[in-house]
Amino acid sequence: MKFLPLVIANLFRKKIRTALTIGSFTVALFLFGLLVIVRGAFSQGVDIAGADRLVIINKTSLIQPLPLSYRDRLLRIPGIKQVTFQNWFGGVYQDEKNFFPQFAVDIDNQRAMYPEFVVSEDQWKAFVADREGAIVGQSLADRFGWKVGDRIPIKGTIYTGQWEFNVRGIYHGTRAQDDTTQFWFHWDFLEERRAFGKGDVGWYVVRVSNPDQSVQVAKTIDAEFANSPFETKTDTEKAFAASFVKQMGNIEFLILTVGGVVFFTLLLVTGNTMAIAVRERTGELAVLKALGFSNRFVLLLVMMESLILAFIGGGLGMLLAKLFSLHGDPTNGILPYFYLPPLAIANGVGTALLVGVAGGILPAISAMRLRVVDAIRRV
Repeated sequence: MKFLPLVIANLFRKKIRTALTIGSFTVALFLFGLLVIVRGAFSQGVDIAGADRLVIINKTSLIQPLPLSYRDRLLRIPGIKQVTFQNWFGGVYQDEKNFFPQFAVDIDNQRAMYPEFVVSEDQWKAFVADREGAIVGQSLADRFGWKVGDRIPIKGTIYTGQWEFNVRGIYHGTRAQDDTTQFWFHWDFLEERRAFGKGDVGWYVVRVSNPDQSVQVAKTIDAEFANSPFETKTDTEKAFAASFVKQMGNIEFLILTVGGVVFFTLLLVTGNTMAIAVRERTGELAVLKALGFSNRFVLLLVMMESLILAFIGGGLGMLLAKLFSLHGDPTNGILPYFYLPPLAIANGVGTALLVGVAGGILPAISAMRLRVVDAIRRV
């Protein structure tokens, strides 16, 4: 008699019950995978934020501008080696539901400030040479079927009127988490056409020489513009990204709560399944002990059944979640990052195995302590 065939035979004895238990694990781990993806989408900016970048906004509000003249003053502050700026555009493409971030950027420094966004040299030169040129992220291009050379009309909402851009390049992220849903165009083009806000930018991004001095540099920046008409609020890029996540509520708490309820329910299902399986095989377990099999063997037999159910169901659930994520963002741009990392898959399967252990341990101990005389009498 071999150990594994005996376990498999026991599992196939009640095929419907086994299938339903595996299905419970599959559904639970699929949901777990989706929760991980959503959490990653909301926190992706926090997780991959540049350690040496600071974001400077108007102290009153992000929607309030800052003067372009601040650029030269920032460059004179010790510890800052590079400065760029951006401006939110907020236009509509074809339909108001087609949301995606559009930024008027400083073409002289945008590429150097964000080396994780890769654009070919030829495409970048074409973008710089075209006043109406635009660079779009790969995910955004895939979403609308855009390609280099396309003419894209966008209706302005903040800066009213019909704006048209030529796609001159498509950028890619060097990491799976990088946001490739953005649309960049010349800040100079915005400046010459807009009817208000001339000479203003939305926010600044600076690179510091030493990331360990980021906090001190941030304090120096805010002190430089204190008591001015446009006071500043400077944060590390990580803190700035985290502030947006907080505006969406406590996503972490929500995910932990939902995940906890799901896995607790799964624990009850697994424990009940294994308890019934042990109770149904009381006589058989007694025979095994009478034939000389040890208590340890009986314990491992029951635990192995529980672990196999957890592994198959957990593996299927994570596989389905991964396959679902391969189709891209199903929210039409609400989530810029829709990716299930390998580490999350491993954690999911590991969590399923832990539930399998927790759900099977009590029935396994009960089977191990079973006395042959009592079991036969019960039968």
